[in-house]
Amino acid sequence: MIRLYAILFCLATSAATAEVTTSNTIASMEAGIICPPPTVGSTPAPGTLAGTTHIIAEEPPFVSNARQVPAVLGLGFGIKAQSVAAAGIAPVTVIVTHPPMGDTNATVQSFQTSISGQDPSLTFYQFDYTYELARGPWTMTAHYGADVLFSVDFEVVDPARTPELAGVCGYLELLS
Repeated sequence: MIRLYAILFCLATSAATAEVTTSNTIASMEAGIICPPPTVGSTPAPGTLAGTTHIIAEEPPFVSNARQVPAVLGLGFGIKAQSVAAAGIAPVTVIVTHPPMGDTNATVQSFQTSISGQDPSLTFYQFDYTYELARGPWTMTAHYGADVLFSVDFEVVDPARTPELAGVCGYLELLS
């Protein structure tokens, strides 16, 4: 029982210390884990290892607001943000920092997006390739010029540490 309390304390402590920064140009922001919908296309993203980002037709809900993300192929995590300005904010540069990955041991990726002033806009990272399952600290930071719009810390962990989240999207069979 003491071990259970220690685990719960560690989880609560890591969730409580996760950094979140939001500028006054952001009306609302939420972060968490998603089960990504089917991709309907892609757009060039030369600042990423894959070279493209996904285009989706529908924004999925968060299945959890946890910031500990199980390293499971197909799972996604990110931020939904809405601009104070009705016209929105564009262009927005999202910088994702993470542990070394890929053949080049990249630790930074970036891509362009926009943030709507009408509805929350989803920015997410999806684990499509095994080299992306880099465990450790990840940060997603959105910039408009020199201004930081938001910055959110995540921790990608071994799926065994969060089994309830590892299987939430139906990808549990990929853990073997």
